[in-house]
Amino acid sequence: MTATRIRRTGRKGRMALRAAGPMLDPCPPGQIGGSYKPLTEAEIQRIHGTALDLLERLGMAEVPPRLHADLLAAGALDNGAGRMLFPPALVQAAVDQAAKTFVLHGRDPDRSIEVGGNRVYFGTGGAAVQTLDMESGLYRPSTLADLHDFTRLQDTLANVSWFTRCCVATDVPDNFDLDVNTVYALLKNTTKPIATSFTLAGHVAPIVRMLDIAAGGPGEFSRRPFLKAHISPVISPMRYGEDAVDVVYACIDHNIPMSCITAAQAGATAPATLAGFLAQSLAETLASLVMVHAIQPGFPMVFSNWPLVVDLRTGSFSGGSGETALLNAASAQLSNWLGLPSGVACSMSDAKAVDAQYGMEKGITSLAAALAGGNLIYESSGMTASLLGASFEGFVLDDEMHSNTYRALRGIEVTEENLGFDAVCEAVLGAGHFLGNQQTHAAMERDYFYPSLADRDAPRTWAENGAQDAWSRARDRARTILRDHRPAYLTPEQDRQIRAQFNIL
Repeated sequence: MTATRIRRTGRKGRMALRAAGPMLDPCPPGQIGGSYKPLTEAEIQRIHGTALDLLERLGMAEVPPRLHADLLAAGALDNGAGRMLFPPALVQAAVDQAAKTFVLHGRDPDRSIEVGGNRVYFGTGGAAVQTLDMESGLYRPSTLADLHDFTRLQDTLANVSWFTRCCVATDVPDNFDLDVNTVYALLKNTTKPIATSFTLAGHVAPIVRMLDIAAGGPGEFSRRPFLKAHISPVISPMRYGEDAVDVVYACIDHNIPMSCITAAQAGATAPATLAGFLAQSLAETLASLVMVHAIQPGFPMVFSNWPLVVDLRTGSFSGGSGETALLNAASAQLSNWLGLPSGVACSMSDAKAVDAQYGMEKGITSLAAALAGGNLIYESSGMTASLLGASFEGFVLDDEMHSNTYRALRGIEVTEENLGFDAVCEAVLGAGHFLGNQQTHAAMERDYFYPSLADRDAPRTWAENGAQDAWSRARDRARTILRDHRPAYLTPEQDRQIRAQFNIL
């Protein structure tokens, strides 16, 4: 058998193996970010200085009594006019003693991730009240069944590193049953790290009982928490929200790590100038950190200064704008400069359909946040219609987009072997090309990501195969996953115990 025949047989074998599943993921989650720095060091210092001035001279209003006492004990000052002032030394102490890294556990330990440093992970968020229906292509109110389906769909997607509810079950009353059934949907359908919101502090302890059942017994969840809470304890501009602060206390009592989210809107609840927005947003998120520090220093908290942009002509939220990309990248840079685990929100397109606008807005915003080094990038999968909608097709398309982003973050490994002096000489003096070269074969599997949804066929082949667009291909993939992937991550006994104690719908 000739060398050419050997090479061809080997190529066919490799193609068959790759079709069955990749041997090596060339772009896994957790790649290194931080190369994009929209702010200079001097600009960071000025924004940070203004944030400290806001906390020291203006301070926070509407401080609940329990938090008021804890803040005073930690070193805050009451100005006598209804505002709590934070001296710079107190803010610095909160930053110094904050958890710089911590583990977001999955019920499956192999799915846990470490948050902080310069690692980048895409995940979900949002509370969409509408779902883009796969049959009609139009929006309808989101349901509890949708939440179950979204959860098991993303369970198969390698680049969704944690799952927060992406939609609200509008067919469940907005009370305790909603919080309970949301968490149940997550427990039943995924073993990734999960996250949820609690409507009221009184809902936390009962739901922890449910989490204990899934974890193996009383107290087991708190020993290794696999759920984190999304809480917005600060209401822009510059005041606390009592119900959310109560949830913070309850989560700390039960060892539930938190993302404390500031979600100011430029030109509405924060300055329209980008620098002014960043200063206020930083001050407000630092106020959340000081709150956590006053309650329990070093408790795990994701520093989540999420910039939200409105179209100042209409007041409509704009999640896919260039300003959103820039502000979220700058927020990630500021958080990383402080050495804190960072969370930002990107890839939340304003498009209603899965179209060119959808792809453009998601690509720009998510890549900017990743390049800037956002540790956790929320809202990054499946969100449409300025966070009002969620799409099954969007989830699978975004997962492939994230692979390309991770490949960009991975960068170029410049080594003696990779520079390929010998390979160039061999090709020039021998076959005259690099096809079949051993280095090419090695690089093919190690350095290149091969999409399964993006179309790279010639136009004629594309037409012969049905001339599908990306939306159609993603719809087919989503339908296949939802048909075939029906996990049962709760045992029958665990499910029985939960249903005996809670109104599972």
